[in-house]
Amino acid sequence: MNHTATSDPPDTSSRVGVVILAAGQGTRMRSRLPKVLHPVAGRPMVREVVEIGRALQPVATALVVGHAAEAVSAVAGPSVSIVYQTEQLGTGHAVLQARELLRGRSDVVVVLYGDTVLLRPATLRQMIDAARRAPVVILTGVVEDPSGYARIERDPAGQISRLIELPGGAPEYEALREINSGVMVFAADWLWAEVGRLARQPSGEFFLTDLVNVALAQGHSVESVRPAETVEILGINTQAQLAEANRIVLDRIRRDWLDAGVRMTDPSSVFVDTDVVLEADVVVHPNTHLQGTTRVLSATEIGPNSIVRDSQIGKDCRVLASVVEEASVGDRVHIGPFTHLRPGARIEDGVELGNYAEVKESTIGAGARMHHFGYIGDATIGPDANIGAGTVTCNFDGAAKHRSIVGAGAFVGSDTMLVAPVEVGDGARTGAGAVVTRDVKPGELVVGAPARPVPGRAPGEAGRDKRTTLIEAKEPST
Repeated sequence: MNHTATSDPPDTSSRVGVVILAAGQGTRMRSRLPKVLHPVAGRPMVREVVEIGRALQPVATALVVGHAAEAVSAVAGPSVSIVYQTEQLGTGHAVLQARELLRGRSDVVVVLYGDTVLLRPATLRQMIDAARRAPVVILTGVVEDPSGYARIERDPAGQISRLIELPGGAPEYEALREINSGVMVFAADWLWAEVGRLARQPSGEFFLTDLVNVALAQGHSVESVRPAETVEILGINTQAQLAEANRIVLDRIRRDWLDAGVRMTDPSSVFVDTDVVLEADVVVHPNTHLQGTTRVLSATEIGPNSIVRDSQIGKDCRVLASVVEEASVGDRVHIGPFTHLRPGARIEDGVELGNYAEVKESTIGAGARMHHFGYIGDATIGPDANIGAGTVTCNFDGAAKHRSIVGAGAFVGSDTMLVAPVEVGDGARTGAGAVVTRDVKPGELVVGAPARPVPGRAPGEAGRDKRTTLIEAKEPST
């Protein structure tokens, strides 16, 4: 569920062009990471704004880049045209760079900023509708602390009469509380005719917001829209504002999933990224983080104290106090506590992974069990196999990785070392502490270091009682 999506139908009467301004550096973030690359609910903020614009079904989207252009362009996603602002000459100059791409292709132009992640598409649709009546539509809001924003002045009839840029210059500036957010919608033909005529400010920049006063001077009206939630107009310039934006977006995501039938025992302690997908009847316990492109199917419980990243979890599973990253998990799987599934882990139906189990780049077959601490790396474990406590696949020889194979129904005794490449056949057994350096035939029992077959047990012979096997493992025959 994408929290930027909306059930409102798209406005098909106007062709929409979108311009996203993302050329600035964002020095107030005090970070080496460019501002628009900071994540909000798991997405770089500029990508989030691209998705907001995409909800309008635009004919074209222009992303204006400058600082860190290559890195910003790399996260923009598909169907976005990159436009370069080589000189940082203000917002008017930035929009001008998109003129060649968009002129003649759209009826209206929506101008967004790379940090306006809290906007809702429904609000922008209201602005597009208002653009039928005026060449300029601005997104405004009344806030307690308007510091740093341009102010809106209205006449006695409530119509916009002037936009006053900071730092003011008019005595009434400080008394005004309605601000211009910077998000604007223009009649396309009017915009492209006027944006190239903007006057240069004393700072050397061209301000897009000057088009408000240009339109008024021409005798046009300027329309405005106030969002349902004032937070929609907020941008992000500092780490504190980023944290607040994350909180708001996460609250929206949690509310959407609760409405969809997901149960959260303490929503405030659950963190779900934008691109996560959850089915109804999933239960998410406290201090759980669902990140990236994770998908969790119905009746599965995650947490408490779990992290699942870029993974698929099947139905009727339990993931307790564990980390799952870039892994695939089937149905009816029990994981944890303190299990770590690393990238490439493939866990089939009905598997049980208990305390301190680690799996990397391996397949664990259906019904297999690994109840206690151990490491399975670069391996294939057959269905219904039992992996005893302390088992380790020795997959790295110092230069290359090698694979281990454990057959169906095999029993790997506690503290077994599988020195790859090696194969343990179907139904075979290893005694406790065995160091397996050579392949084990199906049904064979091996014990010792290095492991060797136990005399009297032929390959394929049914397993003897567990106590006899344990004694043989401790006291190998010579």
